[in-house]
Amino acid sequence: MSRPRYIADLREHIGTRLLWLPGATAYVLREHEGETELLLVRRADNGRWTPICGMTDPGEEPDVTAVREALEESKVHIEVERLVSVQALAITTYPNGDQVQYLDHAFRCRYVSGDAGVGDEESTDVGWFALDRLPDLQDRFLSHLKLVLDPGPGVLFGREGRQA
Repeated sequence: MSRPRYIADLREHIGTRLLWLPGATAYVLREHEGETELLLVRRADNGRWTPICGMTDPGEEPDVTAVREALEESKVHIEVERLVSVQALAITTYPNGDQVQYLDHAFRCRYVSGDAGVGDEESTDVGWFALDRLPDLQDRFLSHLKLVLDPGPGVLFGREGRQA
């Protein structure tokens, strides 16, 4: 995962200690040949398939992060439709020892345009998957996907899954 300059600058002062960072996850859907499909990327760091994920830049709104990350990671233009979850994720320790904890904002998004493809070094593959043929996804992504597909306005808050 590439490290933004402001994170590198912070790390010069605090080393590998825990950073609290805002982030966004984009669940990008499209209708294709009569099926609803979800856009996923295969992460370069661990080989797992995930929705589009990324760090929010200083001063950037989380929904803008989702749009920017979709373009950077998968070369597609999207539109954010609604917020589905706000959660503090578990602490992550990267191979270099850096510790981070993300406050993730998950959004239901709609595909607008573009041919999906690998857009940066953070991914090794990009693909559209029919909802009944998804690759193995982490539990949090499956939990969010249920909310993404629910037409109601519910938003999931916290790790306990309190729904508003």
